[in-house]
Amino acid sequence: MRLSKFGSGLISILALTASIGLAHAKSDIVVAMQLEPPHLDPTSAAAGAIDSVLYSNVFEGLTRFGPDGSVNPGLAESWTISEDGKTYSFKLRPDVKFHDGTDLTADDVKFSLDRARADDSANAQKALFSGIESVEVVDPLTVKVTLSAPNGSFLFNMAWGDAVIVAPETIADIKSNPVGTGAFKFSNWVQGDRIELEKNADYWGEPAKLDKATFKFISDPTAAFAAVMAEDVNAFVGFPAPENLPQFEADPRFQVLVGSTEGETILSTNNKLPPLDDLNVRKAIAHAIDRQAIIDGAMFGYGTPIGTHFAPHNPDYVDLTANSAYDPELSKKLLAEAGHADGFKTTLKLPPPSYARRGGEIIAAQLRAVGIETEISNLEWAQWLEQVFKGKDYGLTIVSHTEPMDIGIYARPDYYFQYDSADFQKIFEDLTRENDPEKRSDLLKQAQEMISNDYVNGYLFQLAFPTVANAKVKGLWENQPTQATDLTGVYWED
Repeated sequence: MRLSKFGSGLISILALTASIGLAHAKSDIVVAMQLEPPHLDPTSAAAGAIDSVLYSNVFEGLTRFGPDGSVNPGLAESWTISEDGKTYSFKLRPDVKFHDGTDLTADDVKFSLDRARADDSANAQKALFSGIESVEVVDPLTVKVTLSAPNGSFLFNMAWGDAVIVAPETIADIKSNPVGTGAFKFSNWVQGDRIELEKNADYWGEPAKLDKATFKFISDPTAAFAAVMAEDVNAFVGFPAPENLPQFEADPRFQVLVGSTEGETILSTNNKLPPLDDLNVRKAIAHAIDRQAIIDGAMFGYGTPIGTHFAPHNPDYVDLTANSAYDPELSKKLLAEAGHADGFKTTLKLPPPSYARRGGEIIAAQLRAVGIETEISNLEWAQWLEQVFKGKDYGLTIVSHTEPMDIGIYARPDYYFQYDSADFQKIFEDLTRENDPEKRSDLLKQAQEMISNDYVNGYLFQLAFPTVANAKVKGLWENQPTQATDLTGVYWED
């Protein structure tokens, strides 16, 4: 049977209308990132890639970071603080369910906090919980946390990805099957390729606008460029090839967001490994580094020079870059005074991100110019975590510390760069106990100056965070107040 021209035209119009309707109804997204998580438990690993996928999307804490860095209510809808600043009573939101259908109660909060602070805890940020003296269930929706001393950062600490709330019955499989309370549920993980999330229809808060989200892992910068250009992915967060950004900016199909991060990118130094245990040697390394050459060569100009472990956008930031200004002749002199006039050899172990691999080659050449030879090892992320972060088996490495306001890691002698200063530990102890804003500001400035003067690490730049996305994708975070790809407010523009 042949259709009349009118009938054919009507079907064409209907088909066109249907296709437009489908376009308007687009409710899935493919987001690419460079690093794949080693597993899916944010409470037992240092890998920021875990939070990049799961923070806010799948797992939630008592408090949560907003896109502007503010600390907001999360699973706790409210709280009260005792007059002495040591007791926090959290009121949990009613009718919150985990993705397996079980109710969130104060018992889950107690379990999560006790697990994080336990002697055998594998939490990478266990120090966040060290001041907790007890956790008490008052009733099913009220939990009381008592601290050993006042802590002006406690609500901030509870917003970290390491402090999300988990249920005891799901811990056994959490690394491969995470069960949280967020707006998305974990669906599937094809290791080496992608992680799939689906909308949580029973979410306690405003539901996600997307029905499905897929995280693709593309480590190679050239492949990243090709995937975005071919529109195989809808967004690439932390785009690893900044040299390509102008091309995307000129293409109306795309939008380019270049935000700030909490990522202090450092030449991390093993402070207990000779000769790096010598202050003059570390100072020599600092003066051998041309930060701007690294920013230009590895990041194509994207990045802000830093002279200490602190974000330049923070109001308490002190510009200490002059303390370690590029001065190779001074570097050679300091090496000679330290007994290394002919230089020395050490290792430079590099994780996968482009800033590390590209920056490592530049730094190796700069160090070579003053007599320091480095043996470069390119490690996969799991290898870096095992050898460098856990094993402390390295001389130098390059990594960006993306945790928010994390200068407190310098008060931990067992941390991987093994800086042990009683004076710094005292400053941080005072900071933890202090609630007065002016006094806290002064202590933060003292802390920045001390680690700069001790040349604990080579302070390079604050990592910029470029995202390339389809021009119709809305609601992506531009800045990174914590390492997260929060998709809870993302949608497609009609």
